[in-house]
Amino acid sequence: MGAIFTSPGRTVAAGVVLLVVILIVIGAATGHMTRIDHAWGTFVMRWLHVMSGVLWVGLLWYLNFVQVPTTPSIPVENRVALTKYITPNVLFIFRHAAVATVITGLLLAFMQRYLLEALTFQKGFVMIGTGMWMALIMAFNVWFVIWPNQQKILGLVEATAEQKAAAVKPALYASRFNTMFSIGMLYCMVAQQNAPI
Repeated sequence: MGAIFTSPGRTVAAGVVLLVVILIVIGAATGHMTRIDHAWGTFVMRWLHVMSGVLWVGLLWYLNFVQVPTTPSIPVENRVALTKYITPNVLFIFRHAAVATVITGLLLAFMQRYLLEALTFQKGFVMIGTGMWMALIMAFNVWFVIWPNQQKILGLVEATAEQKAAAVKPALYASRFNTMFSIGMLYCMVAQQNAPI
């Protein structure tokens, strides 16, 4: 067990193996084995979309509710662990989870044949379309506002002290904007199935 739980990659792999076992056991016990068809493909895409979205929004909330508020209470000499190791890794996973969420969401909408209808706010797809556009704006902020500014703040790119100081507010405000948007975006994504408008 120790070999599984000492590596995040092995832990995720074990989770996937567990999922396959669950599908096989439940399929055998109920007589309903999973058929690999379009319905199954859209289900898997939705699952991947939810998994990547949980990772993206989870890290967004971690950064805004845990790391950023806690950092000022850490003695300056101890912050190097955050700036050199933790935050760059968090931001790597964060921005790639944003891309994975957007791509799987767009693929899911395409597979379900409502991509254009949602993106153009046609009747019956306004709620999901609103959520999709909110997610696209959030992903844009991640890659083109938060990440470039964080690179300066963390010293990952050349920047003067003034440039680093000037990067703090745009990075923070874009992150807080995304936190604010995430509440409505998540609502729109879930509400579409229950109250399509």
